[in-house]
Amino acid sequence: VSRKEKGSHNRHKAKRKLARQHARVRNIRSNDLHQASTSITRRFHTIGIEDLNVKGMLGNRCLSRAIADMGFGEFRRQLEYKAGRHGGQVVVVDRWYPSSKICSCCGVKIERLTLAQRHWTCDACGAAHDRDVNAAINLRNMAVSSTVS
Repeated sequence: VSRKEKGSHNRHKAKRKLARQHARVRNIRSNDLHQASTSITRRFHTIGIEDLNVKGMLGNRCLSRAIADMGFGEFRRQLEYKAGRHGGQVVVVDRWYPSSKICSCCGVKIERLTLAQRHWTCDACGAAHDRDVNAAINLRNMAVSSTVS
């Protein structure tokens, strides 16, 4: 579009073609979000998610485009209203909860864990943890414990 002469017929054609492509991508993303949120809310009654600092994450030049494309806010909104419709609930865990740093086996919190460390071993019980799997287990435990109380 930028290479076409302003006001020309070819520029209008290029704008329509670009608008169709943008609409197609928007519809694909929206469809994926709806399908994922519907699948999750139909299969699970209690859903635990972590409150993320999306605005801060968008400040990272390397990750900002991928994070913006994900639509975290829209996904959370869809999970909440669809869970309410199906009789479930969404438990939002505070963003400062150290889900990656707490051992899911014994509950001991390690002090230092850099983002580069994807695997770590608990000093107390000796359990080996994958960072993301351990965080998911801890989020699940928080969601279950909040529904009990």
